[in-house]
Amino acid sequence: MPTGVGVIVVLAVSLMMTMMPQAVLADTFPAAYQVTGVTKDDMLNIRAEPNASSDILAHIEPFATAIELLAVSSDGKWGRVGLPEGNGWVALRYLELTPPADPFEVPRPFSCRGTEPFWSVSLYPRGAEYNSPQTGAVPMEVLSEDVSPQGYLIRLQEGPSLRRTLIVSRGLCNDGMSDRDFGFSTHMFMESADGNATYTGCCTLDHR
Repeated sequence: MPTGVGVIVVLAVSLMMTMMPQAVLADTFPAAYQVTGVTKDDMLNIRAEPNASSDILAHIEPFATAIELLAVSSDGKWGRVGLPEGNGWVALRYLELTPPADPFEVPRPFSCRGTEPFWSVSLYPRGAEYNSPQTGAVPMEVLSEDVSPQGYLIRLQEGPSLRRTLIVSRGLCNDGMSDRDFGFSTHMFMESADGNATYTGCCTLDHR
C-alpha cells in the first residue's frame, strides 16, 4: 500500500483520469471516434471554434461512427474534425474512441484521394476499390498491409497486371481544393503494363 506522498500522488492521478474526456486518451492523432450520449432526436454540433458560443457550422448524426479526430484543444474539451470545405470543433464529452478491430491491419473504413488527376482508393471491411472519372469504381484485392506508429503500407492488385502501393504517413494533409485538413498524407506508386506512375494525396478515417 502506498503511504504519505505516494497516496497523494495516486489520488491526484486517479482524479485527473476521471476528469479527463475519454477522447484524449488516444495515443496518437488522427484517430477514429463515434458519437455517444446524443439522443436519437438530437444532433452533435460542429462549431467554428472550440467553445460552446461559437457559430455552428454543421451537425453530426446521433449514432455516427468513423469520425476522424485530428487534434484536441488546449483545454482537452474539444476535438477538431474535418468538413467538406474546412474544419470545425466538437465537444469531446459526446465522442468515444473506436479502437481498431485488428491493430495489425489498416483500420476500416479508410480512404485516400488525390487531385490532378482525380483518384481515390477506399478500404472497407469487406473489400477495396479504386475510383476515378476515367475508370469509375473498380474492385481491388488487398495483397498485404503493414502498420507502424507513423502510418501504413498498403499493396493492392487491380486486375491481372496492375498494382498500386500506398505509403501512408500520419500528419495533417491538405488536398489543395479546400481549407479542410486530413489526418494522413500518401504517395501511391502504380505499376502497370502500360507504364508506371506516382501520385500524391490525402487520406482519412472519416466516413461521413
